Amino acid sequence: MVTMGARLAVVSEGEVHIELPFSGALSQQHGYLHAGATTSIVDSACGYAALTKAPPGLEVVTAEFKLNLLRPALGTRFLAVGRVVSSGKLLTVCTGEVRAFVNDGDSYKVVALMQATIVNVNATPA
Repeated sequence: MVTMGARLAVVSEGEVHIELPFSGALSQQHGYLHAGATTSIVDSACGYAALTKAPPGLEVVTAEFKLNLLRPALGTRFLAVGRVVSSGKLLTVCTGEVRAFVNDGDSYKVVALMQATIVNVNATPA
């Protein structure tokens, strides 16, 4: 996330927000935020949200996700919100959205939605 310029904005039990300022280095040929950058921040937000619910001593990895790109990602900054929907011993299901802000106000448009399955794994490799 550091390479992209993203930062954790909110961390609470079952919910994580990641902020990303727009950068031309992360845009595609039309000047929109690239889908890869969009996916990276929302996947990370969902993963960190799942980690807040993981049993002690376990880490998390994404097993699967579905991403819907709803509209071009145009904005001066973006906010990925990951939320835990259901958390079990092995699997956690999360939803995520990416919001595009055009200026410093509170008005935004949702540009992407994610549903993700996150797996709890041992913190130390076997």
